[in-house]
Formats: sequence, C-alpha cells, structure tokens
Amino acid sequence: MLTRPPRCCSLAPAWEQRKLGDCGTTYGGLSGKTKEDFGHGNARFVPYTNVFDNAITDASRLEAVEVDPKQNEMRSGDVLFTVSSETPDEVGMSSVWLSDQPNVYLNSFCFGYRQNGEFVPHYLAYMLRSQRVRSDITLLAQGISRFNISKSKVMELNVPCPRLKEQRQIGALFSKLDDLITLHQRKQNLAVRRRLSVMKRNRRNMLFCDYFAEWVRVYKEGSIRDVTMRKYLLAQTWLRQLAPKVRLCDLDRISYQQLINDYAEHHERQTTMDFHHQIKGAILDAVDEGLIDRDPTRKVIIKGRQPRPKKIKYLNQFELHAVLSDLELGTEPTWDWLILVIAKTGLRFSEALGLTPDDFDFVHQTLSVNKTWNYKEGGGFVPTKNASSVRKVQLDWQLIMQLSGLLRSLPSDKPIFVDGPVYNSTINDVLARHCRNVDAPVITVHGLRHTHASLLLFAGVSIASVSKRLGHASMNTTQSTYLHVIRELENKDVDIVMRALSTLV
Repeated sequence: MLTRPPRCCSLAPAWEQRKLGDCGTTYGGLSGKTKEDFGHGNARFVPYTNVFDNAITDASRLEAVEVDPKQNEMRSGDVLFTVSSETPDEVGMSSVWLSDQPNVYLNSFCFGYRQNGEFVPHYLAYMLRSQRVRSDITLLAQGISRFNISKSKVMELNVPCPRLKEQRQIGALFSKLDDLITLHQRKQNLAVRRRLSVMKRNRRNMLFCDYFAEWVRVYKEGSIRDVTMRKYLLAQTWLRQLAPKVRLCDLDRISYQQLINDYAEHHERQTTMDFHHQIKGAILDAVDEGLIDRDPTRKVIIKGRQPRPKKIKYLNQFELHAVLSDLELGTEPTWDWLILVIAKTGLRFSEALGLTPDDFDFVHQTLSVNKTWNYKEGGGFVPTKNASSVRKVQLDWQLIMQLSGLLRSLPSDKPIFVDGPVYNSTINDVLARHCRNVDAPVITVHGLRHTHASLLLFAGVSIASVSKRLGHASMNTTQSTYLHVIRELENKDVDIVMRALSTLV
C-alpha cells in the first residue's frame, strides 16, 4: 500500500522538473538498409507499429534483419520514440524496451533514448504517455501533410522527475492496473467468444430457407430493382417448397445437387441456372461466416427441361414499310407515333415511354436513352435496365423532320407518350391492327425491336454496332438473340464464297 496519495495522477509540480537531454542521450534507428536486408538475418528489430501501439514494447513482435557493426543495438530500459506520423497528435509516441534480448535494433522511423539512471523504466513508460507530456510533445510536431518531430526538441522537454522510490511506486501501480485491465479484457473476450460460439451453433442449425429469406432482406431489399427482387422472392418460395426442413449445417454437395434436381423437374435449364446463381450468393456468405463448412455448390450439375424452340417474330423490310405506311401520324403524340419511334430506333417499350423532348438533339441527330418509364407499377421514371442501356442513338433525317414539329409545343421534361396508366397490351393491339391491315405477320411491340435489329444485321451492320445501339450488356446477348439471322447471313456468305471460287478456273 502507498503511504500517501499517488501524485502521478496529476503529475504535481512539486516534483522536480528535468530536461530529458540532461538525463540521457539519443541514438538513431537502422540506417543504410535496403529491402533486401529485411526478412532474414540473425538480428531482430522493433517495427514502427510496435512502438506506436505499446507503452511497453512487445518483445514478441520483432522482425528479422541483416545488420552490420555500425548499427545501434538496443538495451533494456531504452525509450523508443516515433519520428513521423500523418497527424500531430500521433507524433513522438513512446515505448520502453524492458527485454534483455541481445542483437535487437530499432526501425529507421524511430529514435532511441538511453537514460542515465535517473528514471525507473516502468515510470517512464507511463509518464511519457501522460496527457500533459503528450500535449507538450504534440506542440513540437512540424509539417503540413505529414508531421515530424526533432530529436533535439524532444530532449529539451521538461518532465517530472520524482524520487526513485516514488517512481517505483508509480510504475508498480500502473503496471498493476495494466495487469488488471488485461485480465478483465481476457475474461471479457472469453465471454464474448463463448457467446459468439453459441450464436454460431444456433445459426448453423437454422433452416436454410429462413437464412435465405434473412439474406435477401438484408442484402437485396432496396438495393436491386423491383423486377429483380421479385425473382429472389420467387426463389425464396421455391426453396420453402423444395427444402422446408434442410438446415444450414446439413447442406453438402449431395443435398444441394438434389435441391437443384428437384427444381429442374419443373423448369427449363436456363431458369434452373438462374435459381442456382440466386441461392449460391447466400450460400457463399454462409461459408464465409463459418455456418457451412465447405461450399456445397462446387461442381454442381445444372439440369432442366429442354426449352421449346423459340423463333423470334419479326417483319422483313417490305412488311415493315407497309406497316409504317399504314400509321396515322397526326399533330398529337399517339401510339402510332410510338410505333414509328421504336421501329426506327430499336428502343425497348419502357425506354420509349420514358422519352422526353429534352432527350432529342436535333442538331446532332441523336437521341439520349437515360431512363425508363415504370409502367408496370404505376408509372414514374426509373433507371435503365443496365449501365449499357444508357446510350446515344443516331436518328435518320426523316425521323428528325417528323419529330421536330411534333415535339415543339410539348413540355421539355415530361414523357411524350404517357398521360395516364399504360398497358403493354394496348399498344400491342394497335400494332396488330396495322399488321392485319397490310396482311403482314402480327408481331408485338417488342417484335418491332427485333425487326429493327434484324434489318440492321441483314444490311451488313456489325454485331458490335447493333449491340451498342440496342443497349445490350454484351455482344453475347446480341449473338444469342439473333442467332437465326446470323446463320442466314452465314449461309449467304457461303454462297458468295462458292460463286467467287467458281470463277477462278
């Protein structure tokens, strides 16, 4: 027990004040070293972070280095100071080296202080990190974007120097407090680890369908488009139907493959692939959390019913010309005008509904596609389908002339073709009527987009240009969608090649 209150708490001015430079000398850290000198060698050095983090240097946190006789070896009782930092508050952090290990050196971003016996090392460790001394050290920092401190300036600091007996008492008191804090922290950490272990055990026993529902709510809700969210919710429904009692800890490759097989019995292969990708995201997160030991989705085999042959309906050039000639293009925006715009630009239905007069640049003959109209859910502007859908579409001069008069008196920031609820079936009916009027195959408004793309490909426009004009995420989408056109063009190319070769004889 101390016989009087420990004056270290306030660092009382009654104690003698001594300059650090009068009580010891300084030395530099490692010098003349290159990166080839580190990571090997029979010597060890104290890294910067060890000094910065600890009032008493952690002797277990040393790194290897190759040294020469010129370097300054550390001794027990030395004080280590950091020289540089990004903020003035972190400059000059001190750490006392108490180990007797030989052949240990200081990193080059610090300097050492070897006192002559007027200070007890444990006292120095806590005194140099006290609020008053740290405030004095901070005032010595110099710099703008990075701050440094001078050894000579630090040595001019006046610090309290009690009698050695008092220093030992102060050092012992703070060491005891540190030990108590460390013991309490260890107990607290152990309790936390136990609680986490119990929670982890409970979550491992959680039903997979419940985990997936929680994962969708936390990671997907509000971050994806409504149409995509509906797909995740549908996957959630199927998961509850196909695997209502499967727990996270039960998920392995066999059980996951069986889940995919069960889903594939009711769906085509591509739909099964989409389902797999949706739930795989949740499974990989569960693996990262340690709730599942191994990734059960590895090497999964995707099955599914064979898709029915789907031939895209589109009009040829003559049929499209006949349909467009049948349109009634008056002085007000109508569905006939919308049909004309989609036929000439290849826009998606929602993109065309989202057009405003501001989107047209008549000088440069371009159309900016930067939003869509959410006609399925009550209206309003929403982002495009993907980043590639934001694009500029070149317009022909004839369409420019037609639209310039139509748009002249319309509000610049309001949708051109929307003045109430919109239904896809309405415009499909209008288009079907025009198709029947001219004895052309009946197609949908989306078929107009396919017609536009097909005519461009038949005209010799590259797949890359068509893909960009349509706003596809990649050329693969264009190639797979218009495979029938590409095959027809290949057959045409073969005929041309054969005719050319036959003339060589």
